[in-house]
Amino acid sequence: MLTLVSFLVTLGILIAVHEYGHYRVAVACGIKVLKFSIGFGKPIYTWRLKNKETEFAIGMLPLGGYVKMLDEREAPVDAAERHLAFNTQPLKSRAAVVAAGPLANLLLAVLLYSVVNWSGLQEPKAVLPSPVAGSLAERAGLNGRETVQQAAFDGEELETVRSFEDLRWRMTQGALNSRDLQMVVGDESGSLSRTVVLPLSKLNAADADAQLFRKIGILGPWTQPVIGEIMASSAAQRSGLQSGDVVQRIDETAIVDGQQLREAIRGSIPASGVNNSAAVPQNWKVQRDGRSVALSVTPQVSQEGGVPVARIGAYVGAPPEFVTVRYGPLEGLWGGAVRTWEVSVLTLKMMGKMVIGEASLKNLSGPLTIADYAGKSVSLGWTSYLVFLALVSVSLGVLNLLPLPVLDGGHLMYYLWEWITGHGVSDAWMDRLQRGGVAILLGMMCIALFNDVARLVG
Repeated sequence: MLTLVSFLVTLGILIAVHEYGHYRVAVACGIKVLKFSIGFGKPIYTWRLKNKETEFAIGMLPLGGYVKMLDEREAPVDAAERHLAFNTQPLKSRAAVVAAGPLANLLLAVLLYSVVNWSGLQEPKAVLPSPVAGSLAERAGLNGRETVQQAAFDGEELETVRSFEDLRWRMTQGALNSRDLQMVVGDESGSLSRTVVLPLSKLNAADADAQLFRKIGILGPWTQPVIGEIMASSAAQRSGLQSGDVVQRIDETAIVDGQQLREAIRGSIPASGVNNSAAVPQNWKVQRDGRSVALSVTPQVSQEGGVPVARIGAYVGAPPEFVTVRYGPLEGLWGGAVRTWEVSVLTLKMMGKMVIGEASLKNLSGPLTIADYAGKSVSLGWTSYLVFLALVSVSLGVLNLLPLPVLDGGHLMYYLWEWITGHGVSDAWMDRLQRGGVAILLGMMCIALFNDVARLVG
């Protein structure tokens, strides 16, 4: 129920803001607006504001909305009101009305990011875990437990890294844009700083997913290698592990953090070519109530998407150390604008890479994924939900500015042609372009829905 309500609220806010952008600019340009609707189909609720001719409505299908304006192309217009029709307005007014919807979504994202910056967000501290074996981080000389103090791409000035999420965003940008990331890291006490370069340009990354960060070698913030809640009848319970045990060693390997512990458990499965239906027993040394305890642990193997995965049936790793990230009024507003710009550029680049085949179409997400993340973000708190809402608002704004005939960007493309040639697109070409745009959009929707189902099933 929480997921459904969160999804409907998310759609309602984003659609209302988008359509209000169209509506507000249309009214400002002197255009008569007949109807403002959130949702399609039969209205379930309608109302009118005092001394206003516009009918406001909420439709049964919440997957969009529209602003219906007086227009000679749709119905006869009285001569006395012809100057109020959309099609009779100058080109700059029509373009402004069309562009206002996507721009309203982008402005909403700026506001949401700014509110989060002003109110403060609890985020993991930028302390690095043990790097994945053979990864960029390991080859760069990182060992784990270093605190990232500053970072910058080549040719740019170093900036303070406020949290692990800040660092993750920089790594994502660097990997997808093929830019090396320079980091100033310190030891556990924050002293003895040194400079490390992550050669992200060598990745040739196509997807911004968990496999990307595995290649980089930094999967999450540093956590203590402690055993948390243990499931009944699990491998952890059978081996004698207890909640609160701190893992010090597995076989001959010293364990220093939660990520390394999880990797060691996964590594209990025999190598390819050998029977991998069962894990190899491991000799664990844990600290319990101030004393060392030796245990034999045999992880349980399960199949996930046809791939064997070893687990012990317990929560592995303590929660990371958190810091409160908060900005001042102007700094927070500027940060909101910068983040909106960065997410917009990254979204466009990812779309471009998908078109030319450099990025996987698996990056497309549809309504099921949005609904799932809406529910999860709400459960994490209102600031997490605002960040999610801002991200989807940016995506909606950027998507609508694409030059597809059925989208706002397609109409702006028509107006650009009109501005260059002095006359509008012919009806015949308009029909062809609209059909092509619908076909492309339906194809994108089908791929996104397929990806949604694949994620949920997988």
